[in-house]
Formats: sequence, structure tokens, C-alpha cells
Amino acid sequence: MRLLRPDITDTSARVLFEVKPDNEKSHAEAREQARRYLAALNEAVDPDKKLVGGTGFEGSLFLEFENGGALWQLSWRTPEPGVTLYRWSYRRKKPHASWKERAAQKEEALPREEVEHRGELAEQAIRAAYEGGKRPKGFQGQVYLPGDCH
Repeated sequence: MRLLRPDITDTSARVLFEVKPDNEKSHAEAREQARRYLAALNEAVDPDKKLVGGTGFEGSLFLEFENGGALWQLSWRTPEPGVTLYRWSYRRKKPHASWKERAAQKEEALPREEVEHRGELAEQAIRAAYEGGKRPKGFQGQVYLPGDCH
């Protein structure tokens, strides 16, 4: 039997989420994986402790690289129970604009080359911001978290 590895499982709240990029193919894949994981896990637990697909998981955060040279946004939404979709976008450089002014700019798809180049650094910076750890080496910028994240 394959190992069950849902992306997010909260056993206290009894919810499960599959997290995928925001496109049709990944959405269908997340739906199917969440269905399979819930069926298998609920087969093994007491009837009064069944898990369900989580809901209400949405938001976004911004990362500013190079002290304003690049502004990325990570957004996520849960369009159906158990399925969370995410996407990266960015705002073009705008000299002397605050991050809030830049965040209000039109978002554009983040070029794949830039994701590959800075993706790991972005993940480390987000983890450090949420967990209160040290900034990753080489990250010169800020992470702007939602107001209710702590």
C-alpha cells in the first residue's frame, strides 16, 4: 500500500488539505488526492473522529527582495473542502514607491526563471517570518505577513 502523505493534516481540528498550484490540472489532482486520503484515514479512525476536507484557508503575503527591487506575492485559496490552491505573482519595480503602493499595482505572472532562482530563498524567508527565526543568508528584503498570522 502506498504511504498516505496529505500536505496538511490537523488532527485536533480533524481537517485535511491538499495543496497544489492554481491551475485546472492541479486542482483535479488535489481533489482526487484529498478524496483518497480522507477515505483511507477515515477507514482507520473511530466513527466519531472522522476527518473532513478543510475550508476557509485563504490569504496572501508579500516578499520584497533586493530592498525593493522585486516584490513577489504568494496567494492561496480553498475553493472546495480539502483543496488549497496557491499562486505566485509579482509587481514590477517602481522607484520610490512604498510596498503598499507596489502591492496595489497590477499583478503579473512570476517568470519561471525567477521562481527557480529565488524559490528556495523565498520559502526560507517565509518560514523564518512565521516562526520568528533568522533570515536566510542572502535575503535582503522584507516579508509582509497578514495581520492575523500570529
